[in-house]
Amino acid sequence: MPHSAVAPVLTIDGPSGSGKGTISRLVAEKLGWHLLDSGALYRAVGYAAAEEGIDLSDVDAVTRCAQTVKIRFRASPDHSETHILVNGHDATDELRTETAGAAASAIAVIPSVRQALVDMQLGFRKGPGLVADGRDMGTVIFPDAAHKVFLTASASERAKRRYKQLKDKGLSVTLAGLQREIEARDERDASRPVAPLKPAEGAVVIDTTGMPIDVVVAKVFAVVRP
Repeated sequence: MPHSAVAPVLTIDGPSGSGKGTISRLVAEKLGWHLLDSGALYRAVGYAAAEEGIDLSDVDAVTRCAQTVKIRFRASPDHSETHILVNGHDATDELRTETAGAAASAIAVIPSVRQALVDMQLGFRKGPGLVADGRDMGTVIFPDAAHKVFLTASASERAKRRYKQLKDKGLSVTLAGLQREIEARDERDASRPVAPLKPAEGAVVIDTTGMPIDVVVAKVFAVVRP
């Protein structure tokens, strides 16, 4: 039976800081669907590799780590965020750092790591439906998804959002440094040979710059329930 017969999928792709995580979680709750934060999978593998002292340039070791790591998503008691457990440890805060983001971006270009995580991602597709948040959900992982969205925002706006998020967590960051990292990551993600960051064919593109969260949620929800 094809996956599409099992459960509908809404893919929400876009660059770092475009609001994918927040919007995906809120839309999934509104629909009563499952949630897949695919970016967290790559961050989790990078984190697990660092915990094991693996050099990210060691392709074989990183691939083995991707094949064996245990990753689970768990809603917080008040449903305000999704907690990510890596090999039994709640690594939610560690995975939000730019260091984890840079590690995720570095290992995402390794084809064997991507392949190890493809099956894991497809396994999240269950009834009544799935909201899949990432960079290649609509182009590579769920190309047959009935509903596709691509969120974007200016680099300066995305840097401000990430700055506030990390400052609220008590982390020491600079706005200029974050914007440089975000722009460098955009360039790397858009130009990589494997699954470059771009809107999927037929995706509804939404620029969230200056747009309140509830308005973005309504626009995305309308893609699934017009």
